[in-house]
Amino acid sequence: MLCDGRRRRDALLTEEYTFSTALETAAPLGVAVFGVPADAEGLRPDRLDDTLRGWDPARRGGRTRPAVLYTVPSGQNPTGATQGEARRRAIYDVCRRHDVFVIEDEPYYFLQMPPYEGGGKSSSSVSAAATTTPEAFLEGLIPSLLSMDTDGRVLRMDSFSKIAMPGARVGWVTASEQVVERYIRHAEVASQGPAGLSQLLLYKLVDETWGHEGFLAWLAHLRAEYARRRDALLAACDAYLPRDLVSWVPPRAGMFLWLQVDHTQHPQAGTKSILEIEDDIFESCIDKGVLAIRGSWFRAERDVPPSGLFFRTTFATASEPDMARAIQRFGAAVRESFGR
Repeated sequence: MLCDGRRRRDALLTEEYTFSTALETAAPLGVAVFGVPADAEGLRPDRLDDTLRGWDPARRGGRTRPAVLYTVPSGQNPTGATQGEARRRAIYDVCRRHDVFVIEDEPYYFLQMPPYEGGGKSSSSVSAAATTTPEAFLEGLIPSLLSMDTDGRVLRMDSFSKIAMPGARVGWVTASEQVVERYIRHAEVASQGPAGLSQLLLYKLVDETWGHEGFLAWLAHLRAEYARRRDALLAACDAYLPRDLVSWVPPRAGMFLWLQVDHTQHPQAGTKSILEIEDDIFESCIDKGVLAIRGSWFRAERDVPPSGLFFRTTFATASEPDMARAIQRFGAAVRESFGR
């Protein structure tokens, strides 16, 4: 709808590591994807500005300067990073300056959690999050890029998959009237719309059963539950991972924890590539009965060597004992690979 990869040779910007399905959607359309470096708070606006200012089609495979940014601001998949309000405003300002349209993908927006306080125990703030009022819940959320939009350049996508029923595959979009009209025309020849049964079930649940206050009360409960799960996974990391080799940033939203392994300390760092070390650890994890997703699978630019050695883990469904066992096995795989 927004990019023409075959005739105009359009390109799309996103985080350096991003949602793999978005990459797989762009590829067959001929849309080239280019990654922008990120830090603990997500996409870096300064590097986004540098990329757009210095765009040279000759060095980018003949691709025109991108006019679209795809970003996951809250609990980003796979890194778990959450953009703060100031960061979002800076990103929006860069997009205004360079006339870039923003696809704001927010499946985890309502899963924003209190800060991790250590020790793996649910803090008083987590307990209070489950019983907060609807007004307090909404006021505690970081403003969205859409709420900052003054030009009609943001399309926000939300999903019931992460907050109600994963199998429903139902979501909603919010944008200017003109963009929504084009979206409807595009959907008519693409997805054609979600299943009628899924829409009916969600209507009965959200509108007729919960209502607005009930829905917000459910979201507050869900946020507290995810915070407890996150705390349990982080406690396992504190207990079982070698801190001199593995580092992480406690997520503030979503359901993912991004683990960085310091590949420079590997005894074969001079002869083995990051991808080879990653493969060793991944295969060892499989042998031990744990699945930690390779970070390289989420690279926006597959032909560019990874900037580091990463693994994505999740606290979405596993029990606390299973998460502890999984992290213990992952730690053992890392130690074995590094000869510890």
